[in-house]
Amino acid sequence: MAKFYLTTSIAYVNGAPHIGHTLEFVQADAFVRWRRSEGDTAYFLTGTDEHGAKIARAAEAEGVTPQALTDRNSARFRALKESLSLSWDEFIRTTDRERHWPNVEKVWRALVAKGDIYTKTYKGLYCVGHEAFVTEKDLENGICRDHNAAPEAIEEENYFFRLSKYAAEVKKRIESGELKIVPHGRAKEIVNFIDQGIEDISFSRPRKDLSWGIPVPGDDAQTIYVWCDALVNYLAPGEWWPADVHMIGKDILRFHALYWPAMLLSADLPLPKALFVHGHITSGGQKMSKTLGNVADPADLVARYGTDPVRYYLLREIPPTDDGDFSEEKFLERYEGDLANGLGNFSARVTALSKRVGAERVENPEEGVKEAIAAARSGIKEKMGEYRFHEALATLWELIAFGNRYVNEHKPWDKEVPEAEAKAAIGNALAILAEVATLLMPFMPGTAEKIMNGEAAMLFPRMAPIAGKA
Repeated sequence: MAKFYLTTSIAYVNGAPHIGHTLEFVQADAFVRWRRSEGDTAYFLTGTDEHGAKIARAAEAEGVTPQALTDRNSARFRALKESLSLSWDEFIRTTDRERHWPNVEKVWRALVAKGDIYTKTYKGLYCVGHEAFVTEKDLENGICRDHNAAPEAIEEENYFFRLSKYAAEVKKRIESGELKIVPHGRAKEIVNFIDQGIEDISFSRPRKDLSWGIPVPGDDAQTIYVWCDALVNYLAPGEWWPADVHMIGKDILRFHALYWPAMLLSADLPLPKALFVHGHITSGGQKMSKTLGNVADPADLVARYGTDPVRYYLLREIPPTDDGDFSEEKFLERYEGDLANGLGNFSARVTALSKRVGAERVENPEEGVKEAIAAARSGIKEKMGEYRFHEALATLWELIAFGNRYVNEHKPWDKEVPEAEAKAAIGNALAILAEVATLLMPFMPGTAEKIMNGEAAMLFPRMAPIAGKA
């Protein structure tokens, strides 16, 4: 039994949760649940990132205090635990002065003691969306590609971190595999970035310009830069560090694959073992945006379709490390085809047939059934070990398809089939269904429990077509 520590990134609370957050939460939860099913003792950390200029400006625009805004939006993220059946062990907030602030101050002092924090006047382009200074190479015609806005020209005296001092060592750790980055293309991306030359980075903002944040220890005139603040959240569980895997989106790769490891090297702390980097979700082939009105609300989806269908779609339809598309049409296709007609049909008919003929699950299934179950187990283990959630589910659905074929071939409902043979066939089908429920638990825990509890008569009711669609 191994110790296993996984984190998601912490969600920025200038707005409500969206389906991109949901993807990361569900991927992380499925992976943690799978590791627990393998016998590991796992700790799952998530939370909310609550400081910075974006928060202050969003609060001002709403006419509320930053604390009121963060309290409200953080609660929305915390509520996802129940609505999405998430199994995190701790939810941390960066405004928590008892749980989070002391670690930030401790790391800051460690960097200072190493001689890696210094002051200088800096003139540069600041992207509020990134909460980061950017360079011309990060822009397209003077506009930030990610946030479709021009950065602000700023000149101020800040504390800087000697990132350049650690860039070569971070590159070495990545290339050696000591810091594993999945997919490999993201590792090449960050190595190429380092090879272009790394400059030191600003690690504070004047408090007169940004009061919403943690003061620099010993200098109340400066606020600790949001990334230096936020990344330290991962140290909260103490004895669980180093993390076995950080699950993050591709837009924050640089901060996790370069800034964070450099900070840890400076503070003489172990590096995380792996970064898993997922893509983004588009809608109908377009980037999701409030302006286009194509942002999918996870709470609305769960309210209409249920928790497990949402979890299933995100894990099955969205490629784990690439961008993937969400549309309600695709969602309903998966719902009807894979869930209602696939898993739902198999579980309902096997349950009904077992009651009709009085059959019970066999403890020692016939050879062909054993082989199919063994193939599913090994296939899922291999694919989950490589974060290939969609392929793991495809493997599980092959077992469900095998179960449906098995029932069709043995026809236990046929009166011409001897009773003993019918009971044996249903007993074997029940063994398949029990294994499906066990293997399904990391992905769709509510559905798995229903099957285990004999509540499989109607797992996925038929959905009405979308208005205006045939």
